[in-house]
Amino acid sequence: MGRAEIARISGLSVQAVSNIIASLLSEGLLIEDGQICHGRGLPATQYKLNPEGGYALGFEISPRSISAALLNITGDLYLKKRLKMDNCEPAAISQRVHNLMHSMLEETGVQQEQLLGAGIVMPGPFIPTGLANTSSVLAGWENIDPVQLFSHTLSVPVLVENDANAAAVGEQVSGCAAKLRNYAFIYFGTGLGLGIVQDGDLFRGCNGNAGELGHILVPQPASRATMPTTELVPLETVASRIAMQHSLKQVGIQVDSIQDIEQLAISQSPELDHWLSDAASALSHAIHVVENLFDPDTVVIGGALPDIVLSVLIDRIALAQQSIAHRENRQYPRIMQGQSGWLSAAQGGAALVINQLFTPRSLS
Repeated sequence: MGRAEIARISGLSVQAVSNIIASLLSEGLLIEDGQICHGRGLPATQYKLNPEGGYALGFEISPRSISAALLNITGDLYLKKRLKMDNCEPAAISQRVHNLMHSMLEETGVQQEQLLGAGIVMPGPFIPTGLANTSSVLAGWENIDPVQLFSHTLSVPVLVENDANAAAVGEQVSGCAAKLRNYAFIYFGTGLGLGIVQDGDLFRGCNGNAGELGHILVPQPASRATMPTTELVPLETVASRIAMQHSLKQVGIQVDSIQDIEQLAISQSPELDHWLSDAASALSHAIHVVENLFDPDTVVIGGALPDIVLSVLIDRIALAQQSIAHRENRQYPRIMQGQSGWLSAAQGGAALVINQLFTPRSLS
């Protein structure tokens, strides 16, 4: 892309664009990309991002694991890692993240000076609320400032984002949302969250807690009740990995990993099938709310569940006809299956660092 085209798209003057390009070239973030002739006059020099101009790390922290992704500034995935954790105290996690960062840099040959920063992804909410002490909140982090903690530990710029928001961005980097600008992402992470993207930007709410979907109330599954009931329960207690593990544990089945869940699905476990039916019913109510509140192009469902499980779950979700999303000539289906899997949130954390470099207004 040349100076004149950049000026036209951005609305800046050609001189302002020239000054910005000169600065980015000197910093190594841009490189020349040949020349193009447009009629008379000198050929126009083209520019593109330098794939080796900078890198960003993303770390998703959950009670039992740390997922990590290293991206370059063009969004290419250089390396991914996943470590099991048995201690989620701040000091232990910050040290593990520090060690993981340096091992990834050593493995790829990337220098710490080339890092633009690190995106730390955690389950919300991020301020004291009536939702505290829920099963998806990291224990021991109530009075910890994660930006301060990780900035000190990692010695690089740090931003912190909730897991569902980061996962929504991660799905845009390398998933089914690559061409979408308005969508909702239901994320199976530590709990169940919702990332909302409107006109290409995250919708965060006044305290960064928008999208706590797991805490909306849905009807109690009929299978749980000993008699007919109108009781409402938090969605996360029915449709989440935590809920699934609890349901299976009650019948003597222990699952600790994505691979364990996948094996149950492959073997057509009736116990897993039972949970899938309950979860699909509960999600039907939640998606009805999301569609009518936010009018997204589509609702993407993804995260740390095997593809085979997500596929069955989505097939069982009954979509309400009394929805603004129930219309003809849709460009996208009402529900789409996420493609970035367990890496989506970590990858999104890294992408947010890169986005902040180039579009600070959208992420402030």
